[in-house]
Amino acid sequence: MSKAEVWLSYLPSFYHDVREMKAIAGAEGTELDKLTQELEDLLDQYYPETATWALSRYEQDLNIPVNLSKPIEQRRSVIISKMRGSGKVSASMLKNVAQAYERGSIEVTVQPDAYKVTIHFRDTLGIPPNLSDLKSAIEEIKPAHMTVDYALRYLTITEVEGMTFDEISGTTQDRLLGGGA
Repeated sequence: MSKAEVWLSYLPSFYHDVREMKAIAGAEGTELDKLTQELEDLLDQYYPETATWALSRYEQDLNIPVNLSKPIEQRRSVIISKMRGSGKVSASMLKNVAQAYERGSIEVTVQPDAYKVTIHFRDTLGIPPNLSDLKSAIEEIKPAHMTVDYALRYLTITEVEGMTFDEISGTTQDRLLGGGA
């Protein structure tokens, strides 16, 4: 059923065959579709997970430098991390902030006696794309006396030996220890 037919279905049946009403219904249906699209886009801007053109506003409000050359996903990660990074610092808070940057599994361990925190990337191979942003966010919220180590995951020799030629040829060097970046 077309948009015009939907719109006409709300009117009395004697309008259904009137050419002018069909034209009006078609024009209004198109405009209502545009309005719906714009309202959905506006609603998306209220949440950093779906925002696009409003990311600059979030960055300004959170005192994050606006860098339009960064990919939208990385900008979102910084915003979400900054929003999550308030309150008492704990392992779960640090994990929550780190998870905003990385979609894979992350493990955070705190060694209070050694004044050390370790953030271990379990699923991501190589260096995550916005590790520098994560480091800045963690540095901003962690206690000054704590050091942070980032444990990255690379392909092991056993994993590489079990790969087919096509899998190996499709693997970039940055996924191998000492292979890139």
